[in-house]
Amino acid sequence: MERQKNFDKDREPREKEFVEKLVTLNRTSKTVKGGRRMSFAALSVVGDKKGRVGYGFGKANDVTEAIKKSIDKAKKSLVKMPIKNGTIPHDIIGKFKSSEVLLKPARAGTGIIAGGPVRAIMDAAGATDIISKSLGSSASVNVVRATFDAIEHLLDASVVAKNRGKSLNEMWG
Repeated sequence: MERQKNFDKDREPREKEFVEKLVTLNRTSKTVKGGRRMSFAALSVVGDKKGRVGYGFGKANDVTEAIKKSIDKAKKSLVKMPIKNGTIPHDIIGKFKSSEVLLKPARAGTGIIAGGPVRAIMDAAGATDIISKSLGSSASVNVVRATFDAIEHLLDASVVAKNRGKSLNEMWG
């Protein structure tokens, strides 16, 4: 027993690879013969602040288990987001069901101007300057999925520069 305690003290704390953000936690109840049975649904966003970001949705009878499930699923669904100088290369609209999310690049120092779910995604991805507007339905799950639709359709900065017939330095300074 004593040896185990010393082992934990000697071990250096490892830095987390990912930033984990809980977007929503929802409690649902099912009425059964004995009363109400509660369950929980969690929506989480995970990112490495270097352009990789993912989301996950987990359900369980316990809050911590639902959050753990959602984070595990988020780590499995990581996508690469092209970020240059803290922002995205071009405007884009992402759509999912009745939710639409408009993402616009912003100048340095603007910050993240976005609502809850989009702010969590951009923060986890490592974007520092971005403007966002949520259009249509404001259901968190649909807004997150619309944002990821936009991220998946973003073109890399070098591709945009090539399409415009400019060099990367000409576009980004």
